[in-house]
Formats: sequence, structure tokens, C-alpha cells
Amino acid sequence: MAGPFGIAFDALPGAISIFPLPGALLLPGGRLPLNIFEPRYLAMIFDALGDSRLIGMVQTEADHGGLVPEDAPLFGIGCAGRIVAFNETRDGRLMITLEGVCRYRIDAELGDKNGYRRVRPDFSAFRADMDERPAGLDRDGFLEVLRRYFDAKQLKVDWASLEQTEDRLLIANLAMMCPFGLPEKQALLEAPDFAAITSVMEQLMTMAIQEAGPSTATH
Repeated sequence: MAGPFGIAFDALPGAISIFPLPGALLLPGGRLPLNIFEPRYLAMIFDALGDSRLIGMVQTEADHGGLVPEDAPLFGIGCAGRIVAFNETRDGRLMITLEGVCRYRIDAELGDKNGYRRVRPDFSAFRADMDERPAGLDRDGFLEVLRRYFDAKQLKVDWASLEQTEDRLLIANLAMMCPFGLPEKQALLEAPDFAAITSVMEQLMTMAIQEAGPSTATH
């Protein structure tokens, strides 16, 4: 999934800066918009732009409901993303877009740099994240569950656009946009491969449909 401007698996760095943020799910191939305003993370983005343009998204174990403490405990698995777009605002913020590259396990935390945290990532278990081969998906069955889920949640979606999206990107972007809780998002992130991510997502949607009542469960 490197693309013309991407990075090869064997060239992934041995240290990355991290952006701990509960509820922000990034999966390989997905695109995540972020609004950067804290000085430590502004420094992180500018440093990344001058280097590999990679940063590591990772969820904190708790939802802090505001600014994340500097020593907040982290989940052990996150996803590295490449900055593919950024825009400066007049009030001193950066609007960036990250494209998911490859998940990683945190091997160790390294010393802080310019106020932001850094880790030594272990990408070895997630080489398939960068596999160019298409993965199989029962689109008809998946889209039927998705329709019932969106009905249950009263969400609107551009179905024509979804139906034209390639399987891997469809799952990545839907998993990121669906209103799952923090533990559910981490379960998606920790699923070993594309098929497992799809299975976990279908299970989460089915449970939400059942909780909404029989009118949506049999729609």
C-alpha cells in the first residue's frame, strides 16, 4: 500500500513520535483528519514534515475528556500514519490528514523530544498491512449488515460512493467513521489481519442492531 509517495515496509523507521488520542482510530489505508493546536504536537508535526512524515497514532487506555496528560497510559498497539496533507490556519493551528500505513506494537518508550513522546515500534506482526494484494470480502452480506447498522444508528451515508470503494479502503474508512467506543476501536486495531478486522466490525454492528430492537434487527 506504499503508492508512488509511500514508504516500503523494510524502510519503516526504528523510532517514531506518537500522538496519544482516545477515540481516534487510524487503520492502514484509511485517512484521518486532525486539528493540531497544542505546542508539543505542533512541534511534532513540523519535525515529522522535515523527516519521514510519519507519526504514530495510539489510543490512551482512558478517555480523559480533554487534553491528554503527558504520562497517560497507552494501549500497546497503534498505527503509523503518513502526513499526506496539511494546512496552516491564521490562529496558529495545523489541519492535517494522516493516511494509515502500518500498525505497530510499542516495543519501548523512548525519551521525549520537544515535549512529545516517542516510541520504538515493532511492525513485524503487521507486514500484511502493506500487502498490495486485494483481500476478499462478501460485499453483499457486509453491506446488508451495514445498512441495518446505519438504520439503527440513524446515520446517513453516500451509498453510491461506498459501493465503488475498494474492499480494503471500504473497511478501513468505515471502521474509522462508525461511532464505536474506545474499547471497540482498539479491538478493531488489534485484529490480526483484514479478514479479522472485517469480522470484528460485523460483530460490533450486529450487537448494535440487536440492542436497537427488533425493528432494525429484521429490516
